[in-house]
Amino acid sequence: MNNVVKQIFNASSRLTALAILSAFLIGGLLIAFANEEVQITSSYLFSRPTDFLAAVWNSIFGAYDALFRGAIYNYKALDSVSMIKPLTETLTYATPITLAGLGMAVAFRSGLFNIGGTGQIIFGAMGAAWVGFSVELPALIHLPVAVIAGVLAAGLFGGFVGFLKAATGANEVIVTIMMNYIASLLLFYVLTTPLFQAPGAVNPISPEISETAKYWRFMGEDFRINASFFVMLAMVLVVWWLLNRSSIGFQFRALGHNPSASKVAGINIGITYVLVMAISGALAGLAGTSQVLGAEKYLTPSVAASFGFDAITVALLGRSKPFGVLAAGLLFGALRAGAVIMQANQKVPIDIVLIVQSLVVLFIAAPPLVRFMFRLSDPAKQAMKFEGAK
Repeated sequence: MNNVVKQIFNASSRLTALAILSAFLIGGLLIAFANEEVQITSSYLFSRPTDFLAAVWNSIFGAYDALFRGAIYNYKALDSVSMIKPLTETLTYATPITLAGLGMAVAFRSGLFNIGGTGQIIFGAMGAAWVGFSVELPALIHLPVAVIAGVLAAGLFGGFVGFLKAATGANEVIVTIMMNYIASLLLFYVLTTPLFQAPGAVNPISPEISETAKYWRFMGEDFRINASFFVMLAMVLVVWWLLNRSSIGFQFRALGHNPSASKVAGINIGITYVLVMAISGALAGLAGTSQVLGAEKYLTPSVAASFGFDAITVALLGRSKPFGVLAAGLLFGALRAGAVIMQANQKVPIDIVLIVQSLVVLFIAAPPLVRFMFRLSDPAKQAMKFEGAK
């Protein structure tokens, strides 16, 4: 328990919290500048400054209140389903983001920068969808087989990048970016072929996934949240164990710290590259299965949405630690769920949410900036001064 408390209140966690706070403060200013009432009252600011200040407050409070009602709890709703639905939407969005973020975290902790989350999500969704609508199996078998198919497809897709790096020294950043294009174009193509396209459909869309292959919607059909949420929580624990308690995880972390020393220590660098990218891809593929077998009922060209790139941000925000990735995934899920209500009720451009997400990454990547804004001391410099005083 003491270790958990120390981790929550350590300097790194405080900086993360302050980075998020800073992003929301600047986002609030942008919301105010974009508000029509604020622009009108600014024209007579010096004659009636209270009107301007009230408009600024109302715009910021109204936007973040709408964000809360769209992401956590809608206290203005007239029925219980509508009241709690925002929270279930947050968890629904957080599931694929966190799963893919765990995949990115595995790669980052191993010294590899995986930008291919989008392509790996697509391959996971394609493998799961094909088994889901084209194969007839009993209910207790169909879903696991579909999920395994998606995980294997994405794992092989990601592992191929690791093989290219091990065999040819190819840069995984460039390769994974190009693989995203390959996966996206391949998905669009197969959805126009008889193998994947729904019979009689004009648009690129698959047949509906069989009921036996869908994740269980444990709160009923009024909510999109499904059993893949529990799979995501289980994967957080599995990845934590993998990275911190297993011998394979030790090899991954050793590779991330110093590849040359790892090679001298007897670690097979080539095989480790393949394993890292295969596991990273498999986790992203699991995110694809949660989409096509859970939240959605069809395979479409937009199945990956922006989850692949959000996953990179979530992994960075969570500092590539499983529980940190979970917390960041919940935050981004809330921003996604609340942005729709914020735009509809307050006419706030949905791009503001993207700006807030980008600012979070900016502040996380620049700790000295956060320390300067909040007048915090640098622990490293303090330690150096202490050593010098000795």
